[in-house]
Amino acid sequence: MRLSLLDRSRTRAGRPDAEGVTGTVARAVHAETVGYERFWVAEHHAVPGIASGAPAVLLAAVGAATSRIRIGSGGVMLPHHQPFVVAEQFRVLEALHPGRVDLGLGRSLGFTAPVRRALRHEADAPDTFEADLLELRGYLEGTAALTVRPATAPVPMHVLATGRGLRLAAGLGLPVVLGGPILDDPDVGEALAAYRRDFRPHRGSAAGVTVSLDVTVAADDATARELALPEAWAMARSRQTGEFPPLESPRDIRSQPWPDQVRRRVDASLERAVAGGPATVRRALGRLAERTQADELMASTSTYDREALLASDAALRDLVG
Repeated sequence: MRLSLLDRSRTRAGRPDAEGVTGTVARAVHAETVGYERFWVAEHHAVPGIASGAPAVLLAAVGAATSRIRIGSGGVMLPHHQPFVVAEQFRVLEALHPGRVDLGLGRSLGFTAPVRRALRHEADAPDTFEADLLELRGYLEGTAALTVRPATAPVPMHVLATGRGLRLAAGLGLPVVLGGPILDDPDVGEALAAYRRDFRPHRGSAAGVTVSLDVTVAADDATARELALPEAWAMARSRQTGEFPPLESPRDIRSQPWPDQVRRRVDASLERAVAGGPATVRRALGRLAERTQADELMASTSTYDREALLASDAALRDLVG
């Protein structure tokens, strides 16, 4: 499998939010150095634990700090944006960093009702995702009535997909990125086989499957699970409080009370995580590759210790490479 990174610009407790985005740029430079194929950034709005809500702006900085690695969005949430404006943003990125830009697109409506209201998304708004994808593709390919400037080569589009998204992407001839609960579905292999079978090429496009999940590599399983703890803790606390928090250090996490429900959720997250020494991670990724026949792994790993995160990225590159 090809190997890529998705960085969500995670913030750390007690540290300025700005370090979330400067840390993303530094991680991209490191990813290019150790040989990753792509580096993608995310879009989240008004989330305490995530600093980036503007992928195009952040990608301009990432592209300027690197020279070879592909850069992209994982993803731009199309319901929040006009397709024409997205096309303009990514045409500018393509002009600045030619041949390196990807546009991953999702349909998330926002984490909370106040965020959705701030983004002017009405609760009863119709689902226009497919129509917006087609409109956006027309702008990027230069087939629309309006010409987006600057004129550049087309920017490749990818769909962040669930079951319904797989069917949509197959019909439009677009590659897909899968992450989250769908990867735990015992029928994911069948769903992907249907995607490949029903794929209708567009301008010579081919079916492509990228799987995205947290992968933490350390010297041994215990160390890796400790590195995975801050993200598991943040996820468990968000279920309890409704707010996704900054990452905390394992020491600070273990000094706090652990309600039974939070403990169960943390344990469940750690059991699902791909976190371990090289042999453990290799076995887990082998099983995932067998189930999905994926073309690419996009690791979305986060942990409190930034140096340990970079070391994990390098170890994963060595393991997969």
